[in-house]
Amino acid sequence: MIWVWSKLSSVKWMDAWEERFYGNQNAVITLMKGGANLRVEVYNETQEEAEKLREYWGGSVRKIAQENWVAKSAVVKPPLKIRSEIVVTMEGDGPKLDQLRKDFSDRLVISVPPEMAFGTGDHPTTANCLRLLVDEAHRRKGTDWNFLDLGTGSGLLAIAARHLGALAIDAVDYDEAAILVARRNCERNGLSLEDESVKVEVGDVFEWEPARQAEVLIANLFSDVLIAAMPRIAKWLQAEGTLIVSGILNAQWPAVREAGEKEGLVFGEPVQRGKWTTAQGRHG
Repeated sequence: MIWVWSKLSSVKWMDAWEERFYGNQNAVITLMKGGANLRVEVYNETQEEAEKLREYWGGSVRKIAQENWVAKSAVVKPPLKIRSEIVVTMEGDGPKLDQLRKDFSDRLVISVPPEMAFGTGDHPTTANCLRLLVDEAHRRKGTDWNFLDLGTGSGLLAIAARHLGALAIDAVDYDEAAILVARRNCERNGLSLEDESVKVEVGDVFEWEPARQAEVLIANLFSDVLIAAMPRIAKWLQAEGTLIVSGILNAQWPAVREAGEKEGLVFGEPVQRGKWTTAQGRHG
């Protein structure tokens, strides 16, 4: 059986829902008749996964007959190239992935197959984070730095950070299903979870505490979560650290920036792609 979590929402939140579940091949967003509301549905393999979504977002859960929903809906997109460093592919293990690694032998090829998670790399928020992460890793080359990934989703940013030189990784998401996928992706891409310097775990940004401050911190979260959690996020950023915030609609950026400035953070010029904003900040 398949367990379906669903929730009705105002159409004004469509962008936020699309961003949160982008890359989740089990998610469907349907515009309702009349155009004022939408329905968000996520297909889960277990009742527990569906109930976790209901616990966090509200809505309802129902049971339907089993189908290979991922296989039916998955569309493998062309690989995403980040700077001259990284290639992100939705190909899993197999000849196509082997060929990609041969074709891009001078780059890191990260495999993130479509599963019940988020952040496959081609959404503007994740892609912008990757570009800024590569730039920041170059700036810190030859130095020791730790990485904190809030809202890790598929684990893509954590995987990239490790290969770019991060000594320790803390990757967190509130969603247990996402963390299971992130852990699989880490193992698939050479990050051993038996390594004590790599932690990929379930955590609520308002309750969880990291083991250490981070020199590089990426928070790819809803704008309202970023704003409310900014005092905690600023505390987790090392004195000379770099904060990258994303998941922000352009219209919401001023409020996020103001929340950061209240905590003593100074932001540079934001990067905007389409309707999404990503920005870098540091302690002033």
